[in-house]
Parts: sequence; C-alpha cells; structure tokens
Amino acid sequence: MSGKLYVGLDVGGTAIKAGVCSEDGNLLHTFEGPTENEKGSDRVLANMAKYARTVVDEMSASWDDVAGVGVGVAGFLDIQNGVLLTSPNLVLRNAPLKSFLSEELGKPVLINNDANVAALGEAWGGAGRGVSDCVMYTLGTGVGGGIIIGGRIVVGFNAMAGELGHIAIVPDLEAIQCGCGKKGCLETVSSATGIIRMAKDAVERGELTQLADRDITAKDVFDLAKAGNETAARIVQRAAHYLGKSMALVSVVVNPQRFIIGGGVAKAGEYLFGLIREAYLKHALEAASKGVEIVPAELGNNAGVVGAAGLNLRS
Repeated sequence: MSGKLYVGLDVGGTAIKAGVCSEDGNLLHTFEGPTENEKGSDRVLANMAKYARTVVDEMSASWDDVAGVGVGVAGFLDIQNGVLLTSPNLVLRNAPLKSFLSEELGKPVLINNDANVAALGEAWGGAGRGVSDCVMYTLGTGVGGGIIIGGRIVVGFNAMAGELGHIAIVPDLEAIQCGCGKKGCLETVSSATGIIRMAKDAVERGELTQLADRDITAKDVFDLAKAGNETAARIVQRAAHYLGKSMALVSVVVNPQRFIIGGGVAKAGEYLFGLIREAYLKHALEAASKGVEIVPAELGNNAGVVGAAGLNLRS
C-alpha cells in the first residue's frame, strides 16, 4: 500500500471505535469493539491496543505502514504527557495512555479530548477540508467544541481551550445554573438538554400541551416549531440566538473562516442553520464575519476516529 497510514481510537464508556486514515484524511476502514469497562482498567487498555491492530489487520495492511496512533477520549487529560487523569465514562484513573500504547504498538502515540479530535476530524477530512481556520460546535446532551487554527488544535494552557459550551452568554436575569457550576453557559440553552428543559417549562406554564405527559425530545420541539407552533419556535429561536451570538464572540478572538456544527441537534437542518446564521450576522463585527461560513458537519460518528488518526499530523 502506498503512503503512510494513521490509526485513530475513539474511546467511549461502552465501545471503542478504531479507524485507519490515509495521509490526506480519507477514512479507509473502521472497527468497533466493546470497552469492557466493567472488567477493569487493564482490560480497557489492552482492548485499545488490540483494536488498533485489528482495524489494520482487517484491511490487510501492514503494521509497518502505520506512522502513528491517536486517541480521543472524554475526560481531564495531561495532554503533553499523554495521561488520562479522570474520565466520566471510564474506570481509568491517571492512566498513561501514551506510554502504554507506544510500548504495546511500537508507534508514536498522541492523545486529546473527544471534542477536540472530532473538530480535527472535520477539519482534516470533513466539512472543514481545505480550510486552515475553523471552529466546531457539537450540539448534543451538552455543547462541545474544538478550535482549529492553522490546521492544528488549539489546546490552551490547561487544555481547556475550545470549551465553547461554557461561554457565559445568557444574561444574569435569564441565566440558570449549568452542570459546570456556573450560571448562564451556552450549554444551558443551546444543547438538547437545554431545549428539552425550556419545553418542559413551557408545558408547566400551560403551553406546548401537545408535549404534555410524554418523554420530550429536542426533535419533538423542532418538529412543532417547523409546523408553526409559536411556543416551540420561540424555544428554537432562543437556542439559535445564543449560539449565533457566541459565534460572534469567537469571531473576534480567533476569526475562523468556517463554523462547523455537528451533533444530534444539528439534524434539525436548514431551519436551525438559517436562524443561527441570522443571529450570527446580527451580532458579529462585519470585518470579522465577512465570508465566514456556517455549515453542518459531514463525518457524523466517524469524526472522532478521523480526528484521532490525524493527531500525529496535525498536533
């Protein structure tokens, strides 16, 4: 096989996804296996190494062609030393991922958090391909983020750069407490959790009666908004307003050429994207927003493995 290969691992609480990418960011093959978190840290580490080799073996490639391995994982990391300090989804604590995997696999290994590697994946092989400066928002249970400048991840002093969901954007009189302990975070209004919370509040006020006595989802709210329900539309507009306003703030800090939006909430499509663009242009400095694009992510659940694979080229 011509050209070097790069292996990425996206490590979750229930499954580990492995992928192989070419030098230009094309995803060639994937493999997924159980994390086996319940069997302890040694088993989780062993599975990471095992699946990295399996994904290469399955595509009948030579391990000699692999130039590096990258790992994306949720949690607090010592990125420089390659140590996972703690993770909300894993039994691993102070786990030396870099040294363990380097020794097991005989290849250079780099690690980063899951949001950063997803952003790198989109920048390298997805919706940000060909753009050197981009910012990704992931709208799901929370709001994740990643910043790519000059084609490389911005990590920051304490590895906290790109925590876009915790931009304090909601005014004090409207703000509620976020899971991080602070008030007014973007995550409280623009995540699926935030949208569902606002919908439940509306039901309690006697509005959105269509959603009473049911397990509300963000999709329910979007469907009603698209159908013309005024209350649902206000909830969606509020979520989009603060998302676009946060992008305006980001624009005068890092001035990206493209904003990429992924995650489950982004599946609302152009209805949501139109509102976000409108809010962004309303609040953004003209010189910083000129020519800036706001586009949907392309890689879906593969963004993590692609970005992890790219760490050895783009870190």
